[in-house]
Amino acid sequence: MQVLDKVLSEHPFFKGFKDSTLELLGECARPVQFAAGKTIFREGEPADSFYLLTHGLVTLDIHLPGKGPVTIQTLQEGEVLGWAWLFPPAKWHFDACALQLTRAIRFDGRCLMGKLEQNPELGFELMKRFSQVIVERLQAARLQLLDLYGSGTRT
Repeated sequence: MQVLDKVLSEHPFFKGFKDSTLELLGECARPVQFAAGKTIFREGEPADSFYLLTHGLVTLDIHLPGKGPVTIQTLQEGEVLGWAWLFPPAKWHFDACALQLTRAIRFDGRCLMGKLEQNPELGFELMKRFSQVIVERLQAARLQLLDLYGSGTRT
């Protein structure tokens, strides 16, 4: 567990958290690995976790009618994958696929929700951080859609 605590303390998403808070969050975490080409989750499936990426690359894709899958964003070491577990009905909004061998720390959403409900200050701090992740994902989707469909003209 000391190795996990060290990884959490050094990850940008958890910058500034106290060691005791990281230990609490670490109770819901475990290391995972995905081979190149492995689907991590699919749009519409139940969302029950999030991942801190520690190595590798992951694409976030959406399926556009008439266009097929389109990569919205590519995530790398130091980034967070997954926020849909926070909001009912807790379904993934994108497909996620490992482009290369990817290592991450997986956090169980149900475990985390229990801890956040007992500690509203921690819940608020995590919501602020996840809000930033959500904004980044929406901006990436917006830019990708502008690239696909062009800015057009307004009438």
